[in-house]
Amino acid sequence: MLKVQAQSNIPTDFGMFTVFAFSENENDWSPHLVWVAEKTDFNETVNVRFHSECITGEVFHSRKCECGQQLDAAMKFTSENGGIIIYLRQEGRNIGIINKLKAYALQEQGFDTVEANLRLGLPADGRDFGVAIEMLKILNVSSVNLLTNNPEKLKSFENSGIVLNKRIPLEIDSNVTNASYLLKKKDYFGHLLIKV
Repeated sequence: MLKVQAQSNIPTDFGMFTVFAFSENENDWSPHLVWVAEKTDFNETVNVRFHSECITGEVFHSRKCECGQQLDAAMKFTSENGGIIIYLRQEGRNIGIINKLKAYALQEQGFDTVEANLRLGLPADGRDFGVAIEMLKILNVSSVNLLTNNPEKLKSFENSGIVLNKRIPLEIDSNVTNASYLLKKKDYFGHLLIKV
């Protein structure tokens, strides 16, 4: 059963957050994380971001995606307005870093992000947002404003018992490297993007 294994306050460039590590096993070295901004009021509608791990974009500033910039924007927004970031350990749309690099190698040969995954025998998107819903329930969050462009994240609230009050767009300007990737997100996955 998923539960809080540890928590601590962490000062960041964006402000103070309380961080909770969620897993079924206290020896799990890759738990999901929930970052709660200092101004968050759980008795009100909570600003929430579901964010999947992207070591290439967040740590090494890859320009193939906008993940690192989205995480920074979400941390800034929640720090200023209150809210939480649910950091899901689902690297590369939940295919893992090794397969993600294999997919990138295929993209260098001309395949797009979806074709590369499928060519490896992997799903176009294997993420599970149900685990994020479970963490919200453990934290007794009953109503959210969701920072997202992804309709699948919005759908995860259907029949969840948690009220989805509204969507807050989280768009990042494209660059010459990731423009085709963002266009694929819009055309194939139906992401609610304007700046592509």
